[in-house]
Amino acid sequence: MNIKIPHSIVFILLVLANVAQASDVNQGRDIYQRHCAMCHGVNGSAGMAGAADFKRGQGLMQSDRSLLERIQSGKNACPAYRGILTEQQTLDVIAYIRTLF
Repeated sequence: MNIKIPHSIVFILLVLANVAQASDVNQGRDIYQRHCAMCHGVNGSAGMAGAADFKRGQGLMQSDRSLLERIQSGKNACPAYRGILTEQQTLDVIAYIRTLF
């Protein structure tokens, strides 16, 4: 049995999938304030030595997927957030920190 699905239905489903995956900058800001601001600064200007300065774009010139892995795994003094933040929450934070540059 071969079922043909109209292209318009496929397109709508793809659009809806992207909407479901869209990042929420406001949610990202709230998470950032709770988990990241103490080291990276309230406005993204590094507050702790060695922390990326998002105001200067440090660490932001990579894909969301790379940043997601970095945040989930941790680096140096920054703890791993895998198991603390969901993937969607982490993507929300990434969307927010990109607004700081």
